[in-house]
Amino acid sequence: MSDITTPVAPKLEPAALPPVDDVNAPPPPLAVPVTEATELSQLTTAQVYELNQSLLDEASDVERPLIDQLLPISALRAEYENGNPAFTKQIDWLTEKGYQYIRRTRGDGDCFYRSLAFAYVEQIMSSIQPDDSAQKALTVLRDTKPMLEQAGFQEIVYQDFYEELESLLLRVLRPNEITHQRLDTVTLLQSFQTPEVSNSIVVYLRLLTSAQVRADPDAFAPFLFHPEIGEPLEVREFCEAFIEAVGKEADHVQMTALSRALGLNVDVAYLDGRDSSGQVDFVQFRNPEGSTLTPITLLYRPGHYDILLNMG
Repeated sequence: MSDITTPVAPKLEPAALPPVDDVNAPPPPLAVPVTEATELSQLTTAQVYELNQSLLDEASDVERPLIDQLLPISALRAEYENGNPAFTKQIDWLTEKGYQYIRRTRGDGDCFYRSLAFAYVEQIMSSIQPDDSAQKALTVLRDTKPMLEQAGFQEIVYQDFYEELESLLLRVLRPNEITHQRLDTVTLLQSFQTPEVSNSIVVYLRLLTSAQVRADPDAFAPFLFHPEIGEPLEVREFCEAFIEAVGKEADHVQMTALSRALGLNVDVAYLDGRDSSGQVDFVQFRNPEGSTLTPITLLYRPGHYDILLNMG
C-alpha cells in the first residue's frame, strides 16, 4: 500500500482558509450553478459540503443507530451511484486497497468522537493481547484526569462521563458483574447504541480534547479560527464553542489534540470527490511515543466521519 498518499497533519492549517500571512491571497471562487454536468473541481468548498450533506440526508434518517452494524463498502457506493462519479471512483479505489467494510455513525456533529471511541475500544478488544492492551489503555485514561483538573474541570463535572469509558475497558479485562460476560463485538455495539453510554463517552472525549488544547496553547493558538467566518479565536473561546459543545464537528485541531491525549495513531481518508483519478488522500495523526501502534482509520466526507476497516 505504498502508493497511498499520506500528507501529515501536524501543521494544523485551517481548512479552506488562506495562510494567516497571505494578505494578498485572491478572493475565494464564486459559486457556480450545480448540475449533473458540473465538475467537482469547479465547486467551492461550501458547495462540496452541501452536496455531500444532501447525499447524507437522502441516505439517512433520524432513526439511524448512533453506531451501526458493519457493512460492506458497496453499501456506501450504492448511495453515490446516481450522483457524481468522482465519489464512486474514490470508493472503488479504497476497495482495491483492501478497505472492504464501513461502520456508519449518526450524522449528529459528534460522529468524529463517537467513531474514534468505538474504533479505539474495538481495536483494544481485538488485539493479540487484549488484557495487556486494555491495561495500558486504562493507565493512559486514568492519567488524563489530572490534565482535566488543570484545565479547570472539576471531578464532579467529568467523573460520570469518564466512568462509562473506563467501564468498557474494564470489561475487556473481566466479566461484567451483572451479566458475567466480558466485552465482545455484540456488547460493545449495544453499549454504543445506548444513548446514555455513548453520549457520555462523547462528552468525556470532548472535555479531554479541550483540556489538551488548553494545556498546550502555544501549539494550538495559531490555528484556532471560527469555522464559518474565519476570524481568529482565543483558546478559551474556541474550546467552549467548538470542542466542549456537543454537536460541533471536529477538524484538524480536535483530531490532533485527542490523538495526542490518548496516545493514538489515526488515519483519516478524505472522500471528497476532488481527485479525478479516484485516489483518496489519507491524513495521518501520529503519536510520537506510539509509532508502532496500528492506526485507527476513519472515513471523512465533508461534514461527517465513519469508521473504515481494512480486512486484508
